Amino acid sequence: MPLDAWISLAVVIAVFPLMAFSRLGPDIVLLGAVILLLTLGILEPSQALGGFSSTGLFTVAFMYVLVTAIRQTGGIDLIIRHVLGRPRRESGALLRLLLPVASLSGFLNNTPVVATYIPAVLSWSRRVRVPAHRLLMPLSFASILGGTITLFGTSTNLVVHGLLVDRSPELAMGLFDLAWVGVPVAVIGLAYLILLGPRLLPARRGAAAAFENPREFTIEMEVDPEGPLVNRTVEEAGLRHLQELFLVEIERDGNVVSVVGPGERLKGGDRLVFAGTSEGAVELQQVRGLMPSRHGESSLEKDFKERRLVEAVVSSQCQFVGQRIRDGHFRTLYGAAVLAVCRGGERVAGNLGQVRLQPADVLLLEARPPFIERHRQSRDFLLISQLNGAARPVHEKAWLAWSILAGVVALASLGVMSMMNAAMLGAAMVLLTGCCSVGAAKRGLDTQVLLTIAASFGLGAALESSGAAAALAGGALALADGNPLLLLVGTYLLVALLTELVTNNAAAVITFPVVMASAESLGVNPMPFVVAVMFAASASFLTPIGYQTNLMVHGPGGYRFGDFLRVGGLLNLITAAVALTLIPLIWPF
Repeated sequence: MPLDAWISLAVVIAVFPLMAFSRLGPDIVLLGAVILLLTLGILEPSQALGGFSSTGLFTVAFMYVLVTAIRQTGGIDLIIRHVLGRPRRESGALLRLLLPVASLSGFLNNTPVVATYIPAVLSWSRRVRVPAHRLLMPLSFASILGGTITLFGTSTNLVVHGLLVDRSPELAMGLFDLAWVGVPVAVIGLAYLILLGPRLLPARRGAAAAFENPREFTIEMEVDPEGPLVNRTVEEAGLRHLQELFLVEIERDGNVVSVVGPGERLKGGDRLVFAGTSEGAVELQQVRGLMPSRHGESSLEKDFKERRLVEAVVSSQCQFVGQRIRDGHFRTLYGAAVLAVCRGGERVAGNLGQVRLQPADVLLLEARPPFIERHRQSRDFLLISQLNGAARPVHEKAWLAWSILAGVVALASLGVMSMMNAAMLGAAMVLLTGCCSVGAAKRGLDTQVLLTIAASFGLGAALESSGAAAALAGGALALADGNPLLLLVGTYLLVALLTELVTNNAAAVITFPVVMASAESLGVNPMPFVVAVMFAASASFLTPIGYQTNLMVHGPGGYRFGDFLRVGGLLNLITAAVALTLIPLIWPF
């Protein structure tokens, strides 16, 4: 191989562990790799920026706007209310849950689908008396399986198809061509999740149970009306920098002051709520002018219009991961106070300020009402759900949003216009009809995913133009001994493994030129290998970090890492066996 090929290969090899094990986002790692290759002269500017003009990338972006419109109009909530019902058995509950989720995920990005379902499922599980942990992991897996049914199902399908069309326009696929394999994979996978999957899950205690009793993690005191603290600020009273506790709210005359600032003045009879441990009560007893609260009901169990109790799942991209809550100034940045932290189904005990946050931690927050909308699309949190007094979305335009999506699907599947043009028209329609505001559309765009896709194109181009892809293809052919079926199996296993470690879009886009070069060298139809890349990139059931929806359910379900291996390992084998059996039959070599 020439020097350029060796450098390209070294950069690509370095990228995967950096994405898997560093706190840098995949978009930052991939963009850094592209800039390095551009600086070294291995990539031309047109190649480095080629991903930003990809039809696949723009199709994904327009679909994000459509999904945002359906979520904003309450379209998904409307379906949830009609399909969940009151099943008598656990298998019936799973059937009512998983079939609609898989169907929706065939046309919508599965992340907002799962995000909308999780709060509803937590509440529903209590009504039907099925433990939430037996529903949430199947929920995530069903959304992944549903994404394999159509090209709209996942961003990876759209991006890989865009690469295929740019390279060989005559091989363009129809919207539902994947269904020949995707439907059997989804049906068999769902049958496994309903009949066998829950039996493999041990009993787990989710975040809802860990946060059930506020008195376990809060202490309430009152300001003595005759004491020295009256009319003094929180800072002056010495309540701002307590060692074991945080002052999170003040109940006063039937109202509440949430996310208390240091300049707030105390009044006689104020009820102060502190987050922390019972050991911290000793610290409060030493403060003159405070006395134990005489009220029976916890302040957090009451509803106040000025205050929201929120559960937030920490993302791996959160800037506070690895930091102590006190050191990170969480309250100052987000305008929310941490009441408790749940990890692995158990509330983290000890000094709350000393807790170092980890990905998938579930935080119980006390925040002002604007917090939810302000941070719902933040990359710091995978999921934000309100616990008390959640407002129901207005459903008047839900039917219109669904009709626009149906029109997009019809235009694309009937060949009236390309998928990108249909998605672009649909995005314009939801904005013009008021189903989605411009601000919501901007927030709905997952810029990290879009930048990851665009940068991955640059690395793929480097592998191809430098000759590294052809050299790797030659090595793969030698290992497969020229057997296309063995090469197909190897392709599937490689992409599936990379997907568990890094983002599925990067795994698919970077391996695409190698796969195409292998098929061309072998002189066979590249379609089986392209479809294998699509399915393998979606087969992410082994770990909570392999797919965003897995990480979203990890904390609320109280799961441990081994739970995903136990249930997802067999599901990975089942989907691989079905896909690798059917792909060569539908698309012969």
